[in-house]
Amino acid sequence: MNLFGRKNTESSPTATASSAVNPELAALTGDYAIDPAHSTIGFVARHAMVTNVKGKFNDFTGSLHLDGADPSRSTASIDVKMDSIDTGSADRDGHLKSADFFRIEEFPTMTFRSTSAEALGGDDYRITGDLTILGVTKPLTIDLEFNGFAKDPFGNERVGFEGKAEILRSEWGLTWNAALETGGVLVSDKIKLNFDISAIKNA
Repeated sequence: MNLFGRKNTESSPTATASSAVNPELAALTGDYAIDPAHSTIGFVARHAMVTNVKGKFNDFTGSLHLDGADPSRSTASIDVKMDSIDTGSADRDGHLKSADFFRIEEFPTMTFRSTSAEALGGDDYRITGDLTILGVTKPLTIDLEFNGFAKDPFGNERVGFEGKAEILRSEWGLTWNAALETGGVLVSDKIKLNFDISAIKNA
């Protein structure tokens, strides 16, 4: 996950990831903690075949290691508390926490551990890792866009990025559904994942 690139419309398709590194941003290399107060881990599911329901998780922790010299050595780790799921409806959240879905008493945490990272050019990156839900671990690839870096008024050095991915929830054992009289099902199998991350460099 090399977050040190700069947009370059003249980049050669054969350019190496390291050639995209901006030496002026080498100071970003290091370890970071995700700031949950300024970050969002969200999802979107199709409901009743006609509309989207959006949700997020309010309690999570995570860490990043960014390597400006060798993007492939960058890593990410995230732990999400499943009882913090929030779709704006207490009844729906309760159902999602139940045995029909996340079984939070047995599986209280969802985790992501990166296994590889690459620069795609410009501000675009891709990170692949293991996503574990309900004790089932499957690969997940997240496409990222680097949003920049800054020092906030409190002296924190921050980096930010947005990410997106799609999964089929059935692959993690999330198979509950209900048939509709008009055809189709109540909850889509495909789930869109959205990430908006701000991370603070460790002192």
